[in-house]
Amino acid sequence: MVEAASSSFIVVADDSKLVSGLGGSGLAMPVEVVQFCWKYNLVRLQGLFKELGCEAKLRLVGDGSEKPYVTDNGNYIVDLYFKNPIKDGFGAGKEISALEGVVEHGLFLGMATSVIIAGKTGIEVMTK
Repeated sequence: MVEAASSSFIVVADDSKLVSGLGGSGLAMPVEVVQFCWKYNLVRLQGLFKELGCEAKLRLVGDGSEKPYVTDNGNYIVDLYFKNPIKDGFGAGKEISALEGVVEHGLFLGMATSVIIAGKTGIEVMTK
C-alpha cells in the first residue's frame, strides 16, 4: 500500500540481485491467501508453476509449533519456492491474482521508479 500511494519507489540493491528471471534463488515468493480453503489454493499455486519445479509451503509462525503465520489482515501466507526462474513475471502475477482466495502476491511488478545498483565497478542508477 505504501509503494502504491507514493509518488516514487526507489529500490536499492547490490549487483547480486540482478537476475534474468524471478525465483530459482531458493528464496520464497510470498502469496497471501484467505484462510478459507487455503490448502486448495496451495495446491493450485503449486500446480500453476509445476513446470518450474515450484514447491508451495504454508508459512508457519516460526516458534517451533505447527501454527500458521497470520497476517495483519487475518490471512495466511503460502510461500512459493522455484527451482527454475519465472521468465514472465507479469504473466505469472496475472495468473496468481486470477485465483479466487488470493489476496496479493509478492512480485511488486512495475512499481519501481528508480533502481540503484551497487557493484564492484561502482553505482548504477536505472530509471523508468
